[in-house]
Amino acid sequence: MVELIATSVDDPVARSLLTDYFRTRADTFPGNTYTTVFPASEVFEPPRGVFVIVTDDAGTAVGCGGVRAIDPGPLGPRFEVKHLYLAPATRGRGWGRMLLADLEHRAAAFGAAEVVLDTHHTLRPAARLYAAAGYAPIEAYNDNPNATVWLGKPLA
Repeated sequence: MVELIATSVDDPVARSLLTDYFRTRADTFPGNTYTTVFPASEVFEPPRGVFVIVTDDAGTAVGCGGVRAIDPGPLGPRFEVKHLYLAPATRGRGWGRMLLADLEHRAAAFGAAEVVLDTHHTLRPAARLYAAAGYAPIEAYNDNPNATVWLGKPLA
């Protein structure tokens, strides 16, 4: 059974998944200019946020993601989806959609009126996931050098 488990980003399993995520992004980023920034643990501690790992049927950690509070937006309290990652061998099973839905649910429980995220236009499978989940283009809300696309979704 696939499980979604809240943990600290400083947990060794979470840190290993984030390392894989950042390595994958750096290896495939156009121009090899990806900027890696490991998140501070306090931004993913309830009620400011949460970090989740995905374990597969064998209990192996295969993915991660988090939500964190950011400055309010036009709809009110806003949380940002960060570091959504699944190991390549696990993709196409619907686990990314399950993880994203779980993060949205957790953000709503913390009082978010909206979830937002930034991504890069070259991440086409991610773009399909976000579009299918109801995300739409919004104005840039940060200056992330790795991002070319900003998306949002109301939770109300």
